[in-house]
Amino acid sequence: MEAERGRKTLYSAAQPSGNLTIGNYVGAIRNWVRLQEGNDCFYAIANMHSITVRQEPAELRRRTLEAAALYIACGVDPEKCTLYVQSQVPQHAELTWVLNSLTYVGEMSRMTQFKDKSQKHADNINMGLMDYPVLMAADILLYQVDGVPVGLDQKQHVEIARDIAIRFNNRYGETFRVPEPLILKTGAKIMSLQEPTKKMSKSDENLNASIFFADDKDTIIRKFKRAVTDSGNDIRYSEEKAGVSNLLTIYSVFRDCTVEEAEKEFAGKGYGEFKLAVGETVADKLAPVQAEQKKLLADKAYLAGVLASGAERAFKAARKTLSKVYRKIGFYQGE
Repeated sequence: MEAERGRKTLYSAAQPSGNLTIGNYVGAIRNWVRLQEGNDCFYAIANMHSITVRQEPAELRRRTLEAAALYIACGVDPEKCTLYVQSQVPQHAELTWVLNSLTYVGEMSRMTQFKDKSQKHADNINMGLMDYPVLMAADILLYQVDGVPVGLDQKQHVEIARDIAIRFNNRYGETFRVPEPLILKTGAKIMSLQEPTKKMSKSDENLNASIFFADDKDTIIRKFKRAVTDSGNDIRYSEEKAGVSNLLTIYSVFRDCTVEEAEKEFAGKGYGEFKLAVGETVADKLAPVQAEQKKLLADKAYLAGVLASGAERAFKAARKTLSKVYRKIGFYQGE
């Protein structure tokens, strides 16, 4: 899609790595929906990134469709953006190989996620785990994007993509647009319900720590009732009150109000009433999304068509960039 005057080209991707949490919604999906209005957005289901850790093939295929259905159910509109599966666009892998030749081992070994995942998967420290940021750089640079909406924890990956783009441009001439990280501040980080100083994670061993899209209303309310709060009984946003602050953030996002408005609403009320209100608000917001996802998953032909159409649009844009890269580095492409 050619960017029109005043429009920006943006790229974002998420792995189909299991049941997504409300943290994934607040940190990524909700922003995808907002950004598709007035911008040219490429949204990828990053299944190539998923295989850096061992996957069950049938599960990976199932989760890929579930992710597509969930994004659409949340408001990602395939008519307004390019929604596609990463592995259906081979240029991602092809550009990664070229960029590998400009990326240094030292850079990769210092990446935070490589260190973290190496500790978690000590029996499977593979080259894909180390090369992950180069594939991510290829993802971004293929589409000549202006910006990449990310949370603070992913900023390092955009920075390495910028470094690689600048390095390539300096060596071979202007080829890649150097992207900017678009740091999403408000509500960009939903914390664990059990350890509110840690980010909510779909891989948390404590199931009470995370709210999943698949959770029913009773489960959601039960988890919020068990959420860690703080000593005292005032409901206010403060660094000293991580648990209450996290619940205020969640409530404000799902109620579509400010944290200050939420504080006023619960002034003088107890933690029990507050937790119940947060749980009910989140459950009521998720219910129509869950119903729509279920409906979409029952129509596999529709989902396949949406993803095929998205892959075709992504392929055309990616091929244009890769052809330019091949020409710049001297790869023979025929007469």
